Amino acid sequence: MKKVLITGGAGFIGCNYAARLLQAGHEVTILDNLSRRGAASNLEWLEKSFEGGFAFVRADVRDADALLLAIDGQDAVVHLAAQVAVTSSVTNPRDDFEINALGTFNVLEGARLSRQQPLVIYASTNKVYGGMEQVRVVEGDTRWEYADLPLGLPETQPLDFHSPYGCSKGAGDQYVRDFSRIYGLSTVVFRQSCVYGPHQFGIEDQGWLAHFVIAALGGRSIKIYGDGKQVRDMLWVEDLLVAFDLALDDPEQVAGKVFNIGGGPDFTLAVWQEVQPSLSELSGREMEAVYYDWRPGDQKVYISDIRAVKQIGWQPTVDPYTGLRLLWQWVNENADLFADYS
Repeated sequence: MKKVLITGGAGFIGCNYAARLLQAGHEVTILDNLSRRGAASNLEWLEKSFEGGFAFVRADVRDADALLLAIDGQDAVVHLAAQVAVTSSVTNPRDDFEINALGTFNVLEGARLSRQQPLVIYASTNKVYGGMEQVRVVEGDTRWEYADLPLGLPETQPLDFHSPYGCSKGAGDQYVRDFSRIYGLSTVVFRQSCVYGPHQFGIEDQGWLAHFVIAALGGRSIKIYGDGKQVRDMLWVEDLLVAFDLALDDPEQVAGKVFNIGGGPDFTLAVWQEVQPSLSELSGREMEAVYYDWRPGDQKVYISDIRAVKQIGWQPTVDPYTGLRLLWQWVNENADLFADYS
């Protein structure tokens, strides 16, 4: 049994991992400020499911003293708390910086100064690679594709932080890596691609597949920025959590490393051209979208090269069409949570 702190533990990935750890008998502390939509509902679900069998700290990662107290004595910190929307980062770059960059620094300092010096797992993003304008893509009937990267984009791709969000998450990404090199902390960076699943309150700018499902079930319109042929590799949340488990079980094999983690080239979707038929089938009506101009820095293709993370014994198992049906089922079963969703 290990003692694990999850920052952002009432969020989408956090509540799923908290449940997984609790089921496995670990001692879990959740730290969350409950500012994100759905966080209070997710916390209530955990409390009902596990009868209060975990600790909850209502705090903000910008509060360094609160983090020092929460981290001290932990075996691992799973750092998921973040500002997650590119548009919000453009509107309020200071908040974005303080939550993502300073918040991550506070986590690392808490780990460095703690008695236990825990493993730190950091949820990074494919946005650290920017728009990747130098990577050649070709247009097909329903999707854009890489011209020269059949296995996806590797970790050796140059970083190119684009947008305040890309800068703040990228700064955290590099701080996490460097605290391992300089201070000897066990840290690992997972550059995540399009994670989706139950308990995700997706919005237009983050968690797009969940947002589409919620909008479709509510009879609301769907906005597409660009041509809808943008391709992403899709990662079912439970598959991601297996990677977290591997790091937790054997910190030495991941210490100081950076991994791209997503569905890889086998589990990809074009964001509208290939999702629309399945959504139409699930909803029983022809789904339509309203098209808008491309957003700055939007990647026409992002597919993770996952060969490195496979070397620690991991690989994705849930294909995106199966995952979409499972997500649809969960949202439909919990429709009351989305009654006033917009």
